[in-house]
Amino acid sequence: IVSEDRRAVSSDLIIRTVANYFGVKSSQLKSKNNSRMVAQPRQIAMYIIKQLTSLSLPQIGKDFGGKHHTTVLHSIRKIESLKKKNPEIGEAITKILHSFN
Repeated sequence: IVSEDRRAVSSDLIIRTVANYFGVKSSQLKSKNNSRMVAQPRQIAMYIIKQLTSLSLPQIGKDFGGKHHTTVLHSIRKIESLKKKNPEIGEAITKILHSFN
């Protein structure tokens, strides 16, 4: 018997967690605001959603206020690249991912 006591991880939960970690509002991550303060956490949230859920790129984009799936793909690739260059980004992602375990 396998117990399923881990709560389901939804894109909304990930968005709230990432927003809280970076000190922004969930609504800002879903907005058209492209300031660095909002854009990078948004990209990280998209990356984590892709890692932890089975959602498609178009669905992830929809969860961020109707972003195009190519925007989501760009965000995921950018974060993958930044993780290698910037240890702070990798550390933030690791801390956020651990909050779901």
